[in-house]
Amino acid sequence: MKILLICGAAALALGACTTSVPDSGAGVGIGDYDSYQAQQAARDAQLEGRTTVPAPSDVQGSTLGNPDPVIAGAEAALNGGGPVQASPSNPAPQVVENAAGISNENSFDAVSSERDIQADAQLIAQNRAQYQVIQPTALPSRSGSDGPNIVAYALRTDNPVGTPLYSRSRFASAEKAQRACAGYASSDLAQEAFLAAGGPERDRQNLDPDGDGFACGWNPAPFRAVRRN
Repeated sequence: MKILLICGAAALALGACTTSVPDSGAGVGIGDYDSYQAQQAARDAQLEGRTTVPAPSDVQGSTLGNPDPVIAGAEAALNGGGPVQASPSNPAPQVVENAAGISNENSFDAVSSERDIQADAQLIAQNRAQYQVIQPTALPSRSGSDGPNIVAYALRTDNPVGTPLYSRSRFASAEKAQRACAGYASSDLAQEAFLAAGGPERDRQNLDPDGDGFACGWNPAPFRAVRRN
């Protein structure tokens, strides 16, 4: 009998320690999903040490301020003197055309409203009346040199390189001309010396063995091309 009483007392003690199971029919204690999200965001912010983020419905009608006084002034000017009101009911901002002062020359509608074809013709005539035509003059002499002007010589000749025009000694040869031309730093200097020594009619230094009037491979073509252009 004692054994039965002890077992019954133990069963009653265990029953008193057992937590009651809540009724699942009452839900999880959340009225709606939006409220749950707001509560969850506030809890996360509190755990992380941040300020609680307000719900989107609280932001729509609030006033947005800017700590920068320049930007705040611009916002106040755009909003009629007051701070910018962030609300979906605000009207769309006005678009100011050509606010940056961009030229309208590329806009046919803008130009046609300012002047017509006759006005354009008068403007073109006025611009043409201001043109100054400069007549070509003789080539100036190069400073620092009293020698022949090889540019002027090239422009007054028209024979191709290698076409013999002047008689040369029978002792003239390409080998001798090569040795003589080696004494000049460039063909321009050789041509100047050739003309200064009586060329193109005479070739005392054997610089023009073929008698075309051009010494040491000098070519007048680049100067002639400038005249044609």
